Amino acid sequence: MTPEKHCGVVAIIGAPNAGKSTLTNALVGSKVAIVSPKVQTTRARLMGIAVEGETQLLLVDTPGIFAPSNRLGRAMVKAAWGGTDDADIIALVVDAKRGMADEVLHIVEGLKTHKGKKLLVLNKVDICVKEKLLLLADKLGSMASFENIWMISAETGLGVYDFKIELIKHMPAAPWHFPEDQLSDVSMRMMAAEITREKLYLQLHQELPYAATIETEKWEQRRDGSAMINQIIYVERDSQKGIVLGAKGAQIKSIGAAARTDMETAFGHKVHLFLHVKVKENWTEDRSIYQDIGLDWVN
Repeated sequence: MTPEKHCGVVAIIGAPNAGKSTLTNALVGSKVAIVSPKVQTTRARLMGIAVEGETQLLLVDTPGIFAPSNRLGRAMVKAAWGGTDDADIIALVVDAKRGMADEVLHIVEGLKTHKGKKLLVLNKVDICVKEKLLLLADKLGSMASFENIWMISAETGLGVYDFKIELIKHMPAAPWHFPEDQLSDVSMRMMAAEITREKLYLQLHQELPYAATIETEKWEQRRDGSAMINQIIYVERDSQKGIVLGAKGAQIKSIGAAARTDMETAFGHKVHLFLHVKVKENWTEDRSIYQDIGLDWVN
């Protein structure tokens, strides 16, 4: 008799920099979401796909939920809450080191009326004082009807597998939605843009303001199996363009080299990457760019 398949959706939500993308990657067992120290690195929902036995977990990594001050922020927060729609379980990831931040309290308040099953996940417990951790778990756990509370370190892997088994317990009997070897629902063009954005943030974390985005303008598959990829880095001011380019183009070469290496690993073939920097004032008000980065246009 063929074992019964299970499949379900897990919405991973939380404040910015709580470790949602790191957790998603850890559960999948491969890097599908970009990670950087910059707040609000994740902009749009993406799905990581994890398989364990006869169960397929559809892990919806969402942007951090915060108090938005512009259109881009509002679109990101809408995408985050939208990720909870029809989820079989919602995992609220909290940076245990930061504790009861205002953003966390706001999210917990929003979850009180949510009908879905909820798990509280305290992340970064490896760098927390145990007594404070237990107090945080007690306080947050009493604020909403969480099914269970988990303490993990997505960075080190502490408790991640046990948490994965917990998620599996909540998945309904259903056919798998994706092939067994598929790790994400993100297109290769968007993945390429995300990889470059990650390298941009990692190398220019302090110098470059948040408002920069990447467009994969052209993707040409060559006969030898390699790909030629042209990307545009949009910034808002000429001074930012100079930062990205660096002295004699050294900075953009470094960003491109790091991005190309990751792309070749992700796509399994040689990549010829060409980066260009363009100034586009107020690009966050350009409706067409929202579609490119996977966000809805909001008022």
